[in-house]
Amino acid sequence: MISVEDWAEIRRLHRAEEMPIRAIARHLGISKNTVKRAIATDRAPVYERAAKGSAVDAFEPAIRELLKATPSMPATVIAERIGWERGITVLKERVRELRPAYLPADPTGRTQYLPGELAQCDLWFPPVHIPVGYGQVACPPVLVMVSGYSRMITARMIPTRQTGDLIAGHWRLLSDWGTVPKMLVWDNESGIGQGKLTTEFAAFAGLLAVKVHLCRPRDPEAKGLVERANGYLETSFVPGRTFTGPDDFNTQLGDWLQGANRRLHRSIQARPVDRWEADRAAMLALPPVGPPQWYLFHTRIGRDHYLRIDLNDYSVHPRAIGRRVQVTCDADLIRVVTDGGDLVAEHPRCWARHQTLTDPDHKSAADQMRGDFIHAKAAAAARSRTATALAPDNLGIEVEERQLDTYDRIFTLIQGGAGQEENR
Repeated sequence: MISVEDWAEIRRLHRAEEMPIRAIARHLGISKNTVKRAIATDRAPVYERAAKGSAVDAFEPAIRELLKATPSMPATVIAERIGWERGITVLKERVRELRPAYLPADPTGRTQYLPGELAQCDLWFPPVHIPVGYGQVACPPVLVMVSGYSRMITARMIPTRQTGDLIAGHWRLLSDWGTVPKMLVWDNESGIGQGKLTTEFAAFAGLLAVKVHLCRPRDPEAKGLVERANGYLETSFVPGRTFTGPDDFNTQLGDWLQGANRRLHRSIQARPVDRWEADRAAMLALPPVGPPQWYLFHTRIGRDHYLRIDLNDYSVHPRAIGRRVQVTCDADLIRVVTDGGDLVAEHPRCWARHQTLTDPDHKSAADQMRGDFIHAKAAAAARSRTATALAPDNLGIEVEERQLDTYDRIFTLIQGGAGQEENR
């Protein structure tokens, strides 16, 4: 067998140089028949070892019958059924080759999205440490949304993955869009719902008048758009950047997304901003009432006039002690209002953990009220003692006053007690 180089040289000499076959054979030192075969074929010579067969060949008909009846039968069970006594590796390779012919086909289809149809949502955890105050750093989640039709990406860092923060994050992103997709696609995130929406997020979906689709477990292809967006953020946005806090992260992210949404998207061969107007036109209108004011929780203020929110304690004005209050909380601000509409606390949201945040006005008011309470209690006690001391004179009754040693003698604590009188 000649080499590929000789085969190529033979064809060049014959076609380009018009050299006769005999001359080519004499020039290269090979036989004329070899030259004739090289000229006659357009395929380069390839060495192929003659197949010697396999020990599995004799069992292949039996294997096919078993796979025809049960396509998913494991190779170990097939080995037992056909009486295989050799190494299992060669049998597994043959079963792997034969099995696809007996399995039902499961072709994938290219998904097409209509304008305004849906947006895929996910939480992305950036591999960076964000300063959150009080000497702490954290890796807060980033809520990412991708519109199906235009591939427009929007994202924002939120304090936690709890339902309240997810609702506030959705509202902030949708407010930036100024519109709402007809469907939100989520995986089984605990703050959204696992198999069934949480009560709070179901109410939020009702406020938006949208459908929330929860993907099946372990099905990342169902929201591949946002998964690829997460990877794009991690490889193109994060590298080389430093952040001074969550606000700085969101500012840099917003500036970067403006350029990212103007790039040519390979899947749709268009820029997301060029398809965004058609996408927005088919979406739903944003409701007039936002969840930070609509989504509340209620509690009653105890003597310790502090509220615990996300592992942090926030002070409340002590005038609210014993009263029922409404608490609104988003990523930036915490407000506490009584049922009568009296604002009794307003704090910036703390992203650190295990901190106590006290308003100086609340502390001074509590100190003043505590001092007034102690003085009032002391005055009431003094008035009670005065009234008791004056009571006998007012009634004209003389009260005998015994000496203290009289009680000692009664209880036999000193000589002359009652017990000694009886012994005598």
